[in-house]
Amino acid sequence: MNKLVVGSRESKLAIAQTKLVIAQLQKEDPTLEVEIKTFKTSGDRLQTQSVDMVTNKGLFVKELEEALCEEKIDFAVHSLKDIPMEVPEKLPIVAMPKRGDPRDVVVFKKGCFDGLNHFRNMRVGTSSIRRRVQLQALYKEARVEEVRGNIITRLRKLEDGEFDAILLAAAGLQRVGLENRIGMYFETDEILPAAGQGVLAIQARKETDASLLQAINDQETAMIATAERAYVKELGGSCTSPVAAYGQIKNNKLYLSGLFYREDTNHFYKETIIADKEDPEASGVSFAKYMRKRYRS
Repeated sequence: MNKLVVGSRESKLAIAQTKLVIAQLQKEDPTLEVEIKTFKTSGDRLQTQSVDMVTNKGLFVKELEEALCEEKIDFAVHSLKDIPMEVPEKLPIVAMPKRGDPRDVVVFKKGCFDGLNHFRNMRVGTSSIRRRVQLQALYKEARVEEVRGNIITRLRKLEDGEFDAILLAAAGLQRVGLENRIGMYFETDEILPAAGQGVLAIQARKETDASLLQAINDQETAMIATAERAYVKELGGSCTSPVAAYGQIKNNKLYLSGLFYREDTNHFYKETIIADKEDPEASGVSFAKYMRKRYRS
């Protein structure tokens, strides 16, 4: 495996993330040559639906998976949260490198931040229902509106005056060198992140010799992400019902936090459990069933 072709979305963030993976692979094998082949996905073209809906349909990965099946690329690099919960058996996720920053952040329009009264009557842009409901629980006076596009597009809309602030993922801004634009971090107990936020996923054909790709797999990240995704999958997380999950290892124990949303009352609930590290998928499923039984009855 001395020459590989990797597939990536064509956005600045996707390419930056793909280059991070390539650097890790070349650290394992300095002789490795990697060519990047970029694709404009259906999700990138579709600007009329929320990102939650596009992600749920797998439209950010569709063209990359087709390229894998047609052997145009050897593997693909995705943001894990873009991958639907059902992964094709013939195109497994073969590695997840160490997780980046999982937190959600705010970027304020230049000159707009007020340290005492931030979000009061501000127009705040986000494409995520998960972020919207949690932000409005913290700041009831915030005016949350839909924004679409990649990071650069959203920042341009911010500076053009369409919004006073936008909510984004910390890892994305950090990976494209725009960490200095972050005006405020939300800790994970304030706004619970999407399952797999900050995690990169490497997808390949089932028959591929993935030993080199698996060499950069971080077992702790993969274990936690498995629990998070199992929780969301069991609750049927979709574009209309925000679901969130976040796991972390503390004192050699897996702490798994989950959000459960009731559409009939427009309320959400959060809890944290100590989960079974040895079977993270089962832990995520059982936690979801517990939340459903407790808060839906």
